[in-house]
Amino acid sequence: MVDIDDVERAARRLEGQVLRTPCVESRTLSQIVGAQVFLKFENLQFTASFKERGACNKMAQVAQAGAGQGVIAMSAGNHAQGVAYHAQRLGIPATIVMPRFTPGVKIERTRGFGARVVLHGDSLEAARAHADELAACEGLAFVHPYDDDDIIAGQGTVALEMLDEVPDLETLVVSVGGGGLIAGMAVAARARNPGIEIVGVQTARFPAMVNAVKGTHHEGGTSTIAEGIAVGAPGERTRELIARLVDDLVLVDEGDIEQAVLMLLEIEKTLVEGAGAAGLAALIRHPERFRGRKVGLVLSGGNIDPLLLAAIIERGMVRAGRLARLQVSARDVPGSLARITATVAEAGANIDEVHHQRAFTLQAAQNVDIELVLQTRGREHLATVIDALHHAGFEAGEKR
Repeated sequence: MVDIDDVERAARRLEGQVLRTPCVESRTLSQIVGAQVFLKFENLQFTASFKERGACNKMAQVAQAGAGQGVIAMSAGNHAQGVAYHAQRLGIPATIVMPRFTPGVKIERTRGFGARVVLHGDSLEAARAHADELAACEGLAFVHPYDDDDIIAGQGTVALEMLDEVPDLETLVVSVGGGGLIAGMAVAARARNPGIEIVGVQTARFPAMVNAVKGTHHEGGTSTIAEGIAVGAPGERTRELIARLVDDLVLVDEGDIEQAVLMLLEIEKTLVEGAGAAGLAALIRHPERFRGRKVGLVLSGGNIDPLLLAAIIERGMVRAGRLARLQVSARDVPGSLARITATVAEAGANIDEVHHQRAFTLQAAQNVDIELVLQTRGREHLATVIDALHHAGFEAGEKR
């Protein structure tokens, strides 16, 4: 079982090899969620994830023992990059098995670190089975992404650094997939501050650890924007540590994670992936649970697919009313569209798209539905634009 000595030895191995990331207060987020929020920027690591810590700790010991034929790992991306990078740095051949759904940005970066990448299966479990087969056939040492003592100890160094920077933290909120990060952090935090509260966060679509520890039977889904914590089966070592050392596990929805990604981008000007935003998502979903407390959040990774990020930004603008779709009914005569666009412009909104609908409408034959996609300053401004159209004599309303 991993203990504080293992974590402290890992910290010494990591010195000069991984970044000691900042842990700073976010005043704006603190005001929004009603807690004093400190952010640990693990998305600033060279491979943009905390996974580099466990991988570095493991690879250092593999190199010391002799690499043999090399190592193999299965991962949806962040563990893959950590293993590939530190294996390359230490001259160890690395093979990474990744599920087919893994974002392209993670696949290409892993290959960029010199690893052989094998895409197999639609889940981590299928990738793991294939990795086991390759390990047996090719004589490779398997490096588990979370259920390994050296990996757990390496991840625990996050908590040591956070408590060095902010010794009086009252609560740690940590995303949970297989459990390596929160297990290691719980070992370190309990040794440094036995009274600290530790809360794990899972997406409602992959509640495996919540079910395993709490004995619940939440049904899962098949996909999530937090693919870094999309784990169908929790680790045995990690589950034991979490059951013993973690105070609570909570679930968040996809919308909470999307909102958290966007808030961190807009407010902190920092890019996180879905799994990296899960801690803030918990504060958004369960504000009373953390109100008034000094809370440490781990921004665990920043490897998000650019197309997914674009979709999150656009959907967030829609929810905030900053991107809206209006339907305006008007007489189908010359000048109607010009009057509509002039009214919108005078109200201070910008038009992204215009679409005339003559056939698929219940309006009279001499009328037309005009669909506008607008950029506004928010819900209040959108209401002002609609009122202006009404005063100009048009029927107008938001189209969901």
